[in-house]
Amino acid sequence: MTYPFDPELAEAVAAMPPTEMSDIPSARVQMVETFAAVYGEPDRSGVTVRDELVPGPDGAPDVRLRIFTPERVTAPAAIYDVHGGGFIVGTIDIFDALNVRLARELGVVVVTVEYRLAPEHPYPAPLEDCYAGLVWTAKNADALGVDPDRIAIHGESAGGGLCAGLALLARDRGGPRIAFQYLGIPELDDRLDTPSMLAFTDTPIWNQPNAVVSWDSYLGVGKRGGADVPVYAAPARATDLAGLPPAYVSVMEFDPLRDEGIAYAQRLMQAGVSVELHAFPGTFHGSSMVEQAAVSRRQADEELGVLRRALGL
Repeated sequence: MTYPFDPELAEAVAAMPPTEMSDIPSARVQMVETFAAVYGEPDRSGVTVRDELVPGPDGAPDVRLRIFTPERVTAPAAIYDVHGGGFIVGTIDIFDALNVRLARELGVVVVTVEYRLAPEHPYPAPLEDCYAGLVWTAKNADALGVDPDRIAIHGESAGGGLCAGLALLARDRGGPRIAFQYLGIPELDDRLDTPSMLAFTDTPIWNQPNAVVSWDSYLGVGKRGGADVPVYAAPARATDLAGLPPAYVSVMEFDPLRDEGIAYAQRLMQAGVSVELHAFPGTFHGSSMVEQAAVSRRQADEELGVLRRALGL
């Protein structure tokens, strides 16, 4: 199918190799290679970076966090970042450049979490790792130079879905107070029945076939679309969204995840949660990697602006 992408993005699409998630080991290698080609070796100047092993969920291994501390601190706030990758690919290492940028540009501490990946570790392992890291961050706020009431969670794609699940989990467990949830192109709904999901079967980077692999890996084969999928795994299924943190939700025009993101933002609003929703025209899932495109620059600038307002910077 031919899509009317933004002209600057269309040129890049023509040179993109297809992203195939059915071969998960190969997909993991491809993601590392793609990010290395796009972002190169991260420039960490002005930011101190260290890793910390923190207690994992009950009976599970320790969780690795990476902490980015800017030399010039704007405010005692923090961003807790959860990387994307369809629950099945990605590591914190390949997102260094993006997290250094957040720490340096915003002048706040950024903590990112290395959660276990499916299918080797299906739900709830990835989410529980993320929650354990968030709990540690809040408990150690003083040592990090952070106000525990000024922690925003931040994620894109599966990271956005995990952040939405984190917000629900923290509310229901009486866990850390989350000041804001940044849900970029979030993966929220295992039912795969929205108009955008049904239509976009061959879009770049993410499409319906890849979504099937993602959810079958995360939930276990045969569970996707069933009646007993927990709301923390698929936040689109949650019926009670009251009392959740204010949110920002972004969606891309030609992304199978588009409609579930829009629907979730609407339902948050209907539940009394303050939400900003932005649909970027002519884009696709992950098109922000085409950094030189004007729409990608606008998206990156907006990300910083949204987080500045949310954290009172």
